[in-house]
Amino acid sequence: QVQLVESGGGLVQAGGSLKLSCAASGTAFSRNRMGWYRQAPGKQREFVAHISRTFTTDYSDSVKGRFTISRDNAKNTVYLEMNNLKPEDTAVYYCNADSIFQSYWGQGTQVTVSS
Repeated sequence: QVQLVESGGGLVQAGGSLKLSCAASGTAFSRNRMGWYRQAPGKQREFVAHISRTFTTDYSDSVKGRFTISRDNAKNTVYLEMNNLKPEDTAVYYCNADSIFQSYWGQGTQVTVSS
């Protein structure tokens, strides 16, 4: 019933920008903490950013100052604005929704940053 669909991934040059979107359905979006995680080949999935139901944000040190997470509750959508991208940012990016009962994950979208 709950579905998270990421979009906006692709190929970008180092130093460039990309904006990811995650459209949520089947959940009380405004009540959930939303987040972005990423996983590179051969590495564990890692935290990127969170945004709470009260719009408080949190970022990993590796992306702080470069990435911005935001949400539009009217559109049931969370965004990840990525600036000054580096080859190390190359990964599959996953959208996450946390409720008091359960966590949900999207299918992921590939971001590739060329040097």
